[in-house]
Amino acid sequence: MKGLSVLAEAVQASTTLAIDAMYKKMQAEGINVIGFGAGEPDFDTPDNIKEMGMRAIEENKTRYTPTPGVIELREAICNRMKDDCGIESTPDQVVVSNGGKLVLYASLKALINPGDEVILPAPYWVSYYELIKMVGGIPVVVQTKQEAEFKITPEQLKEVITKNTKALILNNPSNPTGMVYGKEDLQLIADVCAEEDLYVIADEMYYGLLYDNKPFTSFVSLGEKVKERTILINGVSKSYAMTGWRIGYAIAPVVIAKVMSNYLSHAASAPASISQWAAVEALNGPQNGIEVMRQAFEERRNYLYERMNKIDKVSCIKPEGAFYIMMNLDEIIGTTLHGVKINSSDDFAKEFLEKGLVAVVPCTGFGAPNFVRWSYATSMENIKEGLNRLEKFLA
Repeated sequence: MKGLSVLAEAVQASTTLAIDAMYKKMQAEGINVIGFGAGEPDFDTPDNIKEMGMRAIEENKTRYTPTPGVIELREAICNRMKDDCGIESTPDQVVVSNGGKLVLYASLKALINPGDEVILPAPYWVSYYELIKMVGGIPVVVQTKQEAEFKITPEQLKEVITKNTKALILNNPSNPTGMVYGKEDLQLIADVCAEEDLYVIADEMYYGLLYDNKPFTSFVSLGEKVKERTILINGVSKSYAMTGWRIGYAIAPVVIAKVMSNYLSHAASAPASISQWAAVEALNGPQNGIEVMRQAFEERRNYLYERMNKIDKVSCIKPEGAFYIMMNLDEIIGTTLHGVKINSSDDFAKEFLEKGLVAVVPCTGFGAPNFVRWSYATSMENIKEGLNRLEKFLA
């Protein structure tokens, strides 16, 4: 029998699946485990958005739509990005699809030829690495440092650029670190990208969730030279608690948006019409639900950060956005816990779940093998109990 696709066989399953499967099995067995792996808000989709989805069904808005999305949604995206981020765009620059992940994939398909290099600052969201490989690209990982707040510097960027470098993926705010690039940071990176003629895929999915009154600067807002080489990735999943509705979008130069739309017309067609109309309401309707979530996340972050840094052998830096915190295991790697040698964050996460009854995400697959990720998209009660169990586990 002939072999399978070389590209497809090279794609690795998510490294978080093993822990997640174990966590769900223990839950099903009635074991009192607590999970901190959630990559989605623990809030319900706001009522006005749900009502619009139901109304779309009642009004028979249930047929195929144009591949890049209904014009009303693309206009709502343009208006929201102008109001929130100062970005001027037109509907023909917008491509809507089935979640941010598919939009990212289409962006890479539009830009990358086999053998092109894509710069990827680590820690990175686990799917970026595999998505680059899926289109035949070569991920070039740049290891950022905790003392530099896990942000790539212009000097690090310059060091890895070669004649084959095509693009940079920049996630801001970051999953998994929660760190945020300020305007000055972004401008320095933008200058290098313009000088070296690099495209930028700017994933800003968590832009509505920043803390300590920190302002958000969109990469695209830095000027026309930046705008002409940038694909902005965003969506309604995180800010509006709409993960299951599967609506992500890109804003790109018209020529790139057209290529993306052509690709998606064959690979996926348009996203669900009902979800699109719900997203119109999310973007055009009241925005106060975002602030309610943001305040809750900030309170949880503060507690988790302060309490975690009082526990021996672990530490973390204070995230500025999203809803994740990275716990440093440097003092634990190489030691023995409960009779088991801890050689990596995978070992720690497995033992913590089995013995401590807490599920966290090992960051091996995020390019940070000495860290685990906690999500604070869970109740304060769970956060307090989870940290109680961490103390007991490490004692």
